[in-house]
Amino acid sequence: MEKEKFPSFKNGGDGDTPNCCSNGKDPPAAEKNKSQEADKPEEKGGRAEAIPRIKYTMEKAWEDVQHFFLELEGDADSEIPESINQYLDLVEEKACKHELPEKSKGCPLPDLDDDGSFLKVGQQMSKLHKHVSKIFGLDSRQGHLMNRIGRIHQQVMCYLEDEFRALLEESRIVEPEVNQEPAADQCAEHGEGQDQAFRSNEVLSNFPGYSQEALDTLNKIAMEMISGGYEFECYEAYVMTRRNAIEEILNKLGFEKISIDDVQKMQWDALQREIPPWIKAFKACANVYLSEERKLAETVFSDDPSVAKTLFNSLTCVLFLRLLNFAEAVSLSKRSTDKLFKFLDIYETLRDHFSTIDNLFPEECAKELKEQLTTTRSRIGETAICIFRDLENLIQSDTGRTQVPGGAVHPLTRYTMSYLKYACEKYSDTLEQVFKDHSEIERADSTSQGNSQSNDDENQSPFSIHLTKIMDSLDSVLDTKSKLYKDVALSSIFMMNNGRYILQKIKASPEIRQEIGDNWYRKKSYELRNYHQSYKRETWMNLLGCLNLEGLNVNGKVVKPVLKERFKSFNAMFEEIHKTQSSWVVSDKQMQSELRVSISGVIIPAYRSFLGRFSGYLSPGRQTEKYIKFQPEDIETYIEELFDGNTASTGRKRT
Repeated sequence: MEKEKFPSFKNGGDGDTPNCCSNGKDPPAAEKNKSQEADKPEEKGGRAEAIPRIKYTMEKAWEDVQHFFLELEGDADSEIPESINQYLDLVEEKACKHELPEKSKGCPLPDLDDDGSFLKVGQQMSKLHKHVSKIFGLDSRQGHLMNRIGRIHQQVMCYLEDEFRALLEESRIVEPEVNQEPAADQCAEHGEGQDQAFRSNEVLSNFPGYSQEALDTLNKIAMEMISGGYEFECYEAYVMTRRNAIEEILNKLGFEKISIDDVQKMQWDALQREIPPWIKAFKACANVYLSEERKLAETVFSDDPSVAKTLFNSLTCVLFLRLLNFAEAVSLSKRSTDKLFKFLDIYETLRDHFSTIDNLFPEECAKELKEQLTTTRSRIGETAICIFRDLENLIQSDTGRTQVPGGAVHPLTRYTMSYLKYACEKYSDTLEQVFKDHSEIERADSTSQGNSQSNDDENQSPFSIHLTKIMDSLDSVLDTKSKLYKDVALSSIFMMNNGRYILQKIKASPEIRQEIGDNWYRKKSYELRNYHQSYKRETWMNLLGCLNLEGLNVNGKVVKPVLKERFKSFNAMFEEIHKTQSSWVVSDKQMQSELRVSISGVIIPAYRSFLGRFSGYLSPGRQTEKYIKFQPEDIETYIEELFDGNTASTGRKRT
């Protein structure tokens, strides 16, 4: 981060007077001696003769000083009255009484104005300094007086500066609960989101934590320091103290100052933990702290709105840029699909608080911040698009040849659909906006859509088009993986499992359904029915071939050897199907039930009819038991055991 700068304010104090001092310093010894000599009685004729001296109070001394100003009327040759030295002595004495002790946080400070006169003393010293400088500024004869007045004036101003800083540091702030979630019924009632509930949170009403009495005192001190020529010290004390206060608030929110270099060096696990505190801090600054900070500046410097505006800008612009720099650094981090949602969180935060810049900052400052915010938001959005596109690349790069046991849902399908479901349900509107605002990134790929598009591009948004591409890519990769199964029936089960899982996820998410469109959904459902038919054809149609009547009748008589062979073939094939397909997996219970009903509807009626027609041609007893191993009820029971992922044995007939 660049070194933070303060606005350049010219010090209106005496050019020979240093800008800093310590309160309560004793006057130089030479001046004390001269002051003491002034109190000694004059000597006449060798004898000391006491001259009566007026017992001055500060009020009396100041009245005489003002009277002297009226009589002087610019005459630099006038004799300096004793009342000025007496007044300066009394001011020094009062300043020493108000000397600040070493302060530590939580220790009470001495009252600024225990008798209601110290701020008045500051005003008087400023007036005295200006008058004397105007009249005697070029008169070397009054150099001693000028230096003394300048030193005491500085001493008073230094005390006011210390007290100004101490009052600013003594704010009492209840830690805001900015992460408090708004009640759902409140949001629905007011039609506003979390930010509105955030703004109206009563916990935040205590910021910036000053009582009205403290604000009045701060205003008076600021007015006096500025009129006394110590505006630079006043401004610097204000900006530094308030900046430290805001830093403390950000630390309470969990957001610490991190450089761009540090962000880029952080591992993602560590970096993503910094993003929620950043979001809290950004919302807090945009919704509460900065607006209240502006009110504070306008209150303390109410006599000069331009100064309040300049100080507010100096205080907050750097803070805002620092928050934006963090987001900028995150946008430059290495891309991966698991980062998308954090990027979208950042994008939404920047988008939702864009108008805050216009409301909080004047045009000249807002322009720079808006440009920076726009640039940062664009980079976050562009990175989000690239990450979303990376999901398609991730899918297409999955060339693993490991079969999923039992033809179950592939992990890639689960990951992709869970990813898309979460993205659409939580960030659908944001993704639509990001793709719309940055659709030029997609134009390079628009010609590659080809016939893979389910819907016409004219009816789809840029986000919908890319979402459909991802779904089609997943479908293509799954089709390739299905060919890893040598058993065509199992390949169909695999595609049915994955297709059903995809459709169920889409059905459960109206957001995905809306983006994908009905045509794509209907096309996928049609494909699923085709895989179902392919499975039945490869498995159960062959089994039905064993019940074929062809070749059983010769010259009107049943050929028993052929009949026996048909029963044996049926028994062997069914046992093998049951043994094999009991280990296959259909995880969706509804589809599992639909498959079993469909199989039973094909096999059981045909078997019952075949059995009823030809069982009588077999001799009762051992021959019947040897060739008729299953009753229709047994077949139905065994079919109910399919697709459970368990290996079953059909070595004997069940009873």
